[in-house]
Amino acid sequence: MPNHPVVSREAWLDARRALLAREKEYSRLRDALAAERRALPWVRIEKPYRFETPKAPGWDGATDLAGLFRGHGQLIVYHFMLAPGWEAGCTGCSFGADHFDGMLPHLENHDVSFVAVSRAPLPEIERYRRRMGWRFPWVSSHGSDFNADFHVTFTPEQLASGTVFYNFRQTPSQQAHDELHGLSVFCRDAEGTVFHTYSAYARGTEDMLTTFLMMDLTPKGRDENGTMNWVRRHDEYAALPPASCCG
Repeated sequence: MPNHPVVSREAWLDARRALLAREKEYSRLRDALAAERRALPWVRIEKPYRFETPKAPGWDGATDLAGLFRGHGQLIVYHFMLAPGWEAGCTGCSFGADHFDGMLPHLENHDVSFVAVSRAPLPEIERYRRRMGWRFPWVSSHGSDFNADFHVTFTPEQLASGTVFYNFRQTPSQQAHDELHGLSVFCRDAEGTVFHTYSAYARGTEDMLTTFLMMDLTPKGRDENGTMNWVRRHDEYAALPPASCCG
């Protein structure tokens, strides 16, 4: 780690107060941006999507998009990269999924349902879920257009064309895969009509990764040599010797 200046407590407080002013500015900007996000127009969902579901209250093996709300008025969908035939889910999505279970009771008590959706058949999803020990709701969009319509699945022809539509723009296909990740938000009115209100892709989903936010507080930060190059599935980390932040 590069050498840092070592100063008196008084000098440190001066520097910290200056940074605090910037942090408060950032917090105000976040609040303003969140208000703009909530003010986005909505799109009515017309297509009758179908999902394979595990047996759970309100689910009996299959449901539509409205059924994913499970009695709530709002729905967050995480587009998890797990395609048919994959032995394991995407490493980055798996890192994100390690953050999901703890937030579920808080979301559900604030009128928000959460579910992960993957294109793999349900038995393949369930096998990987058991390996990782997760409890959050996870359903399969296998056989539907859901992933394609929300721009997280691409055909060989789309990839061969040179660009795919991802993150709201045409993206060079060499930067893409047949599966990519994202997050979409939906709202349901009293009549049961479902609306698409928001989506985010790439680093737009990073706010759910609280591990990153904690790392950003430390001297080494994320300590990356390439975005998320250090991330592994939680059962794949090798035992590492302790390191000094000052070494």
